[in-house]
Amino acid sequence: MAAATRTKAIYRSTVGAKAVMAVSGLLLLLFLVAHMVGNLKIFFGADSFDNYAHWLRTIGYPVVPHVWYLWIQRGVLTAAVIGHAWAATTLALRAKRARPVAYAHRPKVQGSYAARTMRWGGVIILLFIVWHLLDLTAGTVNPVGDAAHPYANVVADFAPSRWPVTLFYALAIVAIGFHVRHGLFSALRTLGQRTAKGERRARVAALAFAILLSAGFLVVPFAVLVGWVGPA
Repeated sequence: MAAATRTKAIYRSTVGAKAVMAVSGLLLLLFLVAHMVGNLKIFFGADSFDNYAHWLRTIGYPVVPHVWYLWIQRGVLTAAVIGHAWAATTLALRAKRARPVAYAHRPKVQGSYAARTMRWGGVIILLFIVWHLLDLTAGTVNPVGDAAHPYANVVADFAPSRWPVTLFYALAIVAIGFHVRHGLFSALRTLGQRTAKGERRARVAALAFAILLSAGFLVVPFAVLVGWVGPA
């Protein structure tokens, strides 16, 4: 009983919320990197991309049935997204309660652009996740929607005539880039990069990583849009 009480106290504490934020953020970041690398296989052709997509459905087999890995992954990622959102909201509300009256000498808008856009960026990302699942996972809103031909789904999705979809995808990826940049910089500062030189290095590292990640995602729809990647 005492152990359960202590666990609940840690969970409800600021330290607990920060731990949830860190662990969930790391899980989501690892997924983004793996997902981005997998997406780039589209440049090796339809067979390579389709084989990769089908391989994902067989991970863990025969220990677990086909497709179970993907459902386990989706469950973990859903928990990570919920945990991340809960931790971010909890920490923001606690910070606001800790300083209910703004300092008179401080301007209304402070912090980096990324920090100020985390809220609306999170909303865009959430909407994008829902659309992405309906589009390239369930195939409900995809022009092809054939699970057996993922390459064709992607090519049809980002066709020039569907430029609003591509624009929304690009906007969401930019929001994710800002989110990753801000989160990674905060994590590096927490790990001890608090000197002026250390903060500069942390900013550069976080920005470079966010740009590379965003570019890795954006190059696929752009390649389809301009015809570098086309129907098989």
